[in-house]
Order: sequence, then C-alpha cells, then structure tokens
Amino acid sequence: MTKDIYYAGGCFWGAEHFFKQIEGVLSTEVGFANGHTANPSYREVYTDTTGHAETVHVHYDSGRVGLRFLTRMFFKAIDPTSLNRQGEDEGTRYRTGVYYVDPADLPLIREVFAEEQLRQEKPLAVELLPLQNFYPAEEYHQDYLDKNPEGYCHLPLDLFRFAREARPEPDPERK
Repeated sequence: MTKDIYYAGGCFWGAEHFFKQIEGVLSTEVGFANGHTANPSYREVYTDTTGHAETVHVHYDSGRVGLRFLTRMFFKAIDPTSLNRQGEDEGTRYRTGVYYVDPADLPLIREVFAEEQLRQEKPLAVELLPLQNFYPAEEYHQDYLDKNPEGYCHLPLDLFRFAREARPEPDPERK
C-alpha cells in the first residue's frame, strides 16, 4: 500500500536527498507546508512571513518501509531540540515538523516522538500536526542535490550513506 507523510527537517534540499536514499521510498517532492499564504514562491517563504516550513513530501510503499522506521530516520537527520534552526539555517521556514495526512498514523508517530524524547535532555522542538496545506517548490528546488552534487547541504555526507544502507522494515500494523 502506498502512503504519504510530510517531514520538515530544515533546508529541504538535504532532507529530500536523505529520504530518497531509503529503500521503500517511492518518490519525494520538496515544497512549503502549513503556512497561511496560498501557493507561495521560495522568495516569499524566505521572508519568514508566510508561515510555511520547507518540507519534503515522502511517498512510500508501506509494505517495504514503515512509518515508524521513516520517522526514526527523520530524527537521525535533525537536531530535534533546536527551535527554528538546523545547521546554519535559521528562521521559521527551517522549523522541524512531522505533518500527517492519515489520522490513524498519529498514535504511531506519537510513540516515536516519545522514544526520541527519552533520548534528549531538552524538550523536543518538533511540530506534530496534521497537514494543512502543501505547495510544491519551484522546479529548480526538486532533486536539487542530484542536479548540483556540490550544492549546499547542512547534512553530513555520511548520513546519506547511512540512509542508503539502512534496512527498513514495514510496520506490521500498517501494511
């Protein structure tokens, strides 16, 4: 069964590239989520006045990779206690969040959040909300690091290899 989840993990170039490495992820698309401006441009979102977060839409095969695994991987790619900042990127557009479309996914996501909170000394600064809206970013942002292998990314290269080599499992209760 194919499913969708949306992750805001700072700059969407690296976050998208990270999720593309995971077996069972069928496609990704970068864009802007949960803001109050319809169909914003990157330039508008960059002003931090639209309320949008840079977000990756992850379309996946739940028979090959589970939401629990994907969300645990998400936490490996972010600093979950940093508010509105990942790496050198700062602003509300770089906030972290998990935005779900299926309310049945919420209990499982909450479990992963609780597991992660136990590993942290400070409170998590990661939003957990239903997806209100998502607008795809301009084409040049899609697959940016594939098109620009030397392009900027706040994530270490080792993290991409880790994602490629990870062996996902589907969530038994979510097939």
